[in-house]
Amino acid sequence: MIVDVSALRADERKAWEGLYHGYAGFYQMPMNDGILDRVWSWIFDTEYAFFALAARSENGTLVGLMHYREMLSPLRGCAVGFLDDLYVDPNARGSGAVDALFEALSSEARARGWPVVRWITADDNYRARSVYDRLAKKTHWVTYQLDTD
Repeated sequence: MIVDVSALRADERKAWEGLYHGYAGFYQMPMNDGILDRVWSWIFDTEYAFFALAARSENGTLVGLMHYREMLSPLRGCAVGFLDDLYVDPNARGSGAVDALFEALSSEARARGWPVVRWITADDNYRARSVYDRLAKKTHWVTYQLDTD
């Protein structure tokens, strides 16, 4: 499968929603129209340094998505990238879509002057972790979450 990756387009909302529902379902996170509307608005609002890449099959079908954003790194004294969401349609896994998405993300990071892009994933997300182990280096950082509600 030939995969083309570029910025998500405004006319791809319905296909994006389908992929994002798949992503939320994988992580067992509730999804609703309010969340979808908010995230969609962030992607196209220039006030936010929040971006979306889309992987498309050779016939133009959306097969993968990647949401990423700028994050300040005080110890580095500069901005870095943070990958929030990555999802590839199960039927397109193994097609090269993930590699193409990461290649595009690397290019975007270089263009923005980000020396690194970081992300987290679930400990039991073995398939994704095998890809990440091939494409990036695992850090020694442990992630915590402070719930405030």
